[in-house]
Amino acid sequence: MNANRNVIVRALPGIILCLIVILAGIYIADSIGELIISFNLLPPGSASPVSGIFVAIIIGIIIRNTIGLHSVFMEGVKISLKYALRAGIILLGLRLSLVEAVKLGAWGLPLIIACISSGLVITLYFTKKLKQSERLGTLIACGTGICGVTAIMATAPVVKAKDDEISYAVANITVFGLIGMLFYPYLANLFFGSDPIKAGLFLGTAIHDTAQVTGAALIYSQMYDFEKVVDVATVTKLTRNLFIIAVIPFVSYLFFKGAKTKENEGQSIPKWYNLIPLFVIGFLLLALTRTIGDLTVGNSGSAFGFLSKSTWEGFYNSWSSFGSTYLLGIAMAGVGLSTNFAVFKGLGIKPFYIGMIAAVSVGIVSLTLISLFGHLITI
Repeated sequence: MNANRNVIVRALPGIILCLIVILAGIYIADSIGELIISFNLLPPGSASPVSGIFVAIIIGIIIRNTIGLHSVFMEGVKISLKYALRAGIILLGLRLSLVEAVKLGAWGLPLIIACISSGLVITLYFTKKLKQSERLGTLIACGTGICGVTAIMATAPVVKAKDDEISYAVANITVFGLIGMLFYPYLANLFFGSDPIKAGLFLGTAIHDTAQVTGAALIYSQMYDFEKVVDVATVTKLTRNLFIIAVIPFVSYLFFKGAKTKENEGQSIPKWYNLIPLFVIGFLLLALTRTIGDLTVGNSGSAFGFLSKSTWEGFYNSWSSFGSTYLLGIAMAGVGLSTNFAVFKGLGIKPFYIGMIAAVSVGIVSLTLISLFGHLITI
């Protein structure tokens, strides 16, 4: 008992520092969002397209590489990185209902799978061609193919990514996601005109992060007066996010099979069940809980037979928000505080080329497939 108390006491300063950093990141990100709205680049009332998590990482990097990080904070930063990260990812399961995937029907899911697959294959191919870190390439591949920053954070502990690689991957995804958010609504209108289903499918499959997809859909809705595009883009993106359950074990297998780093050279590929981390199982269980709750609300008007619709919605919204905003935020503040800028800078510009190629490729694949098969999908 005393030993546990001592660990908590030693960790507290670092955890508090991480909390302060993420709160500052959220505030700055919201302020940037308001500034963007003031320039009419987003409709009034839109959420900030800049992630508070990304800003927190930048703040952490600045602190670490200017005034430095005192040893009193080290224990808490390490604990935040390990435990807050996993707990936050588990709670994200409450954001995703399998019911949403059903809405896309039999044609929507193959289209999403094709876009995810192209993102993974192209990113990993160019990572190898440009002779970049397999870990970094895997992070960028998952962030591009699935759900942006969340996928990066979920994949990082499985492939034992370094702090600077996580930071670089998050920056990569954020930059190209923002570009897509501002540019793709106009591209969607150019190709799909007055078809909100095709436009929503494109925005939901071609842009990385959920907040950025929502922002792009709101821009489209306001510019071209099609509210349905917001619903289609959201359903598409949430369905795409669900594939984190299958993709993380798969890319982990590819990483351990193909990487030639000193860390795993000469080691055998782990058993398949060792490639499925416990936090992914927890994520899946909460996603199933959300699904069952939504189904019972739809059938009887109450979740699990005893929770009213409003109570159930308040429950999963509050806990998933706590996980995504604060737990993952604390963990990513820890990433920034652990990142030595000299090492971060040493990764060079090539990983950004990889991210750019991946983002453009996914956009092209999405445009092509939706042009060919989008008319078969109804929501």
